[in-house]
Amino acid sequence: QVQLVESGGGLVQAGGSLRLSCAASGRTFSRYAMGWFRQAPGKEREFVAAIRWSGTITYYADSVKGRFTISRDNAKNTVYLQMNSLKPEDTAVYYCAARLEVVTTTSAYRNKNEYDYWGQGTQVTVSS
Repeated sequence: QVQLVESGGGLVQAGGSLRLSCAASGRTFSRYAMGWFRQAPGKEREFVAAIRWSGTITYYADSVKGRFTISRDNAKNTVYLQMNSLKPEDTAVYYCAARLEVVTTTSAYRNKNEYDYWGQGTQVTVSS
């Protein structure tokens, strides 16, 4: 069982930055790939970024590539999402998710249905 708690959301002006954190419980954090997803009102939850257990392989949605950076600190059981050059369309509830690292396809890391554990979400609002 893994419990995830996000923090760091808030209100920011367009062009600004925020850093989200996701703290995970449990001793086996390094066995999990971690992902960030977001959900805007009236829209489906969508993939933002993911990072493999070692931290050396990352994946990004095209809409955030070059602006967002995912990273992890396995010693602190924490994954981060640094968000720069924020746009109003980035406004959403951001969720952290975990999936056990198993042999799979690359596309699985972008699929919300492949994740086993979810946090409660943190609101990010970008004003124009």
